[in-house]
Amino acid sequence: MSDTQEIQRIEPDNQLAIIIKESNLAEAKAKVLLDNFSNYFEIAADWERKARAILVTDSSQIAEMEMARTGRLFLREKRIAIEKTRKQLKEQALREGKAIDGIANVLKALIVPIEEYLGQQERYTQIKAAEAAEAERLAAEKKAEEERIAKEKAEAEEQERIRKENERLRKEAEEKERILAEERAKIEKERRAREAEKIAYKKQAEKERAKAQAGIEARERLIANQKAQAEAEKEERKLEQREVQRIQKQLTKMIECPFCHKKFSLID
Repeated sequence: MSDTQEIQRIEPDNQLAIIIKESNLAEAKAKVLLDNFSNYFEIAADWERKARAILVTDSSQIAEMEMARTGRLFLREKRIAIEKTRKQLKEQALREGKAIDGIANVLKALIVPIEEYLGQQERYTQIKAAEAAEAERLAAEKKAEEERIAKEKAEAEEQERIRKENERLRKEAEEKERILAEERAKIEKERRAREAEKIAYKKQAEKERAKAQAGIEARERLIANQKAQAEAEKEERKLEQREVQRIQKQLTKMIECPFCHKKFSLID
């Protein structure tokens, strides 16, 4: 072992007594611990002294090293025995605890129903009042629930009525729009018909005016031609008259042959 490692000094009587005292164990339980563990405290104290006497500083100290091995194995055996004792005592304590719990549970199962029954008899007035209050609360909750359901039903019916009314108004609006569209289409058709009729009438009037104008122009041309022809005939008549006059003048100047009785003019 290292010369710097220290071994805790063990005072078996004092430490065991302190542990038992601080645990507040009953005398019988404390005696069981003393009987099972006090000897181990003495062994630990004895080997604490022996271990201090063993100090290996050289490899030639074979006896000291062998004694250290013997002490280590001995203490290992005691440590294992202590652990075994600890487990046995703890298992026994657990079994005792389970037995105590079982007995307590059985006793509670017998006592609690009686206690509860007596409590119910003791608090009869309070229990009845609580039952009445609970019944009143349940009735109020039921009424509130019924009112809520009735309200939701009324709201649903109102929403359905509004939906149907909106649907009716929508259909009416669509029907009015359809009628207006048909009326507008009819008016537009009539307007186009009137426009087409007006255009046709205008074209016909233009055609008739053109025809009338052509007739007027034809009559004017005819009149002009007739006038021109009349003027020409008048001029021709004038020429004829002048020719007649000329011929008459010539005839007045003609001489009749006493022999053949032919007339001839002296003027070429």
